[in-house]
Amino acid sequence: MSSQFLWYIPNEVSPGHRGDDAVGDHNSLEALSAHAVALEDHGWSGALIGTGWGRPDTFTVAASLAARTTTFQPLVAIRPGYWRPANFASAAATLDHLSGGRLRINIVSGKDDLAAYGDADAAQADRYDRTREFIELTRKLWTQEDVTYRGEHFEVENSTVVPRIEQRGDRVHPTIYFGGASAAAEKVAAQQADVQLFWGEPLDDVAERIDRLKSLEATQCRDLPPLEFGLRVTTVVRDTSEQAWADAQARVAAMAENAARSDRPARVGDNPHRRRAVGQQRLYDLSARGDVLDDNLYTAPARVGGGGAGSTWIVGSAAEVAKTLKRYEDLGISHFVLSDTPYRREIERQGRDLLPLLKG
Repeated sequence: MSSQFLWYIPNEVSPGHRGDDAVGDHNSLEALSAHAVALEDHGWSGALIGTGWGRPDTFTVAASLAARTTTFQPLVAIRPGYWRPANFASAAATLDHLSGGRLRINIVSGKDDLAAYGDADAAQADRYDRTREFIELTRKLWTQEDVTYRGEHFEVENSTVVPRIEQRGDRVHPTIYFGGASAAAEKVAAQQADVQLFWGEPLDDVAERIDRLKSLEATQCRDLPPLEFGLRVTTVVRDTSEQAWADAQARVAAMAENAARSDRPARVGDNPHRRRAVGQQRLYDLSARGDVLDDNLYTAPARVGGGGAGSTWIVGSAAEVAKTLKRYEDLGISHFVLSDTPYRREIERQGRDLLPLLKG
């Protein structure tokens, strides 16, 4: 299948996420809709809408943006502890119906401010077993009627979700994306996910993880199409390589200065739970191998406060960044979720300069 290219919409209460130039009304319907419309206009398939307690509800944002657009596909991040499977399956089926089949789902199993919304802090094995059941039951509710399911974590009896998910070509239901680098997370991906998302790791590391997941998938009782793979990463694109690296290094210097002024350790990301995640620790550890890995994977941001997709950046001219992303594509990556700040400006710049090279 051809690769798909999505962006990221900062679903945040406070402006300035990762250096964005947003102002006070940044999360108004008009401002967020402007992002979604710009994505349509510049060739992007859609955008990831991030989740976390204390952030706007992702389904409400996604429904609002879908109503303002015609082709924009929201990739809605959700947490199993925040939703019950039947409630989630119903909400997703409704939004998929109203948007004409444009919904995508990103299941997030990492820790959050669990107690704030009534969830419990469970051991990793239990947390991922619950996630496995959540995805398994959701898929049954989307594809079967009168579902009775009794698991360790969830139960339903004679449950039929309406409206029914409409099959559109090969698309049986919304694509389910999943992340996580621990052994428990990879087992869930091999069993239940449609797409395994990676953060920006070196090519050899990603190749190793793809090989491991394919081998693990072969050992599972998986009655699904083969697992696909995606990359969520920051792309710093400028007219020339020199401009891109000058901007990237200046931003890292500013991040380090801000971290020093706030009197917090330089390696601390915004989310304290993220520091304990296996995948995030992998990104932090990359900086010990060098500030620049492969041709242009910049690892220094992780040392000075970058978290998640902000931990490593692919830096260069449009041609250089496209060349690197094509190398990931050669490994088997077919879903790309890119971003840089200012978000609104970079939707247009990278849509104009980078996307044609990737699609060509």
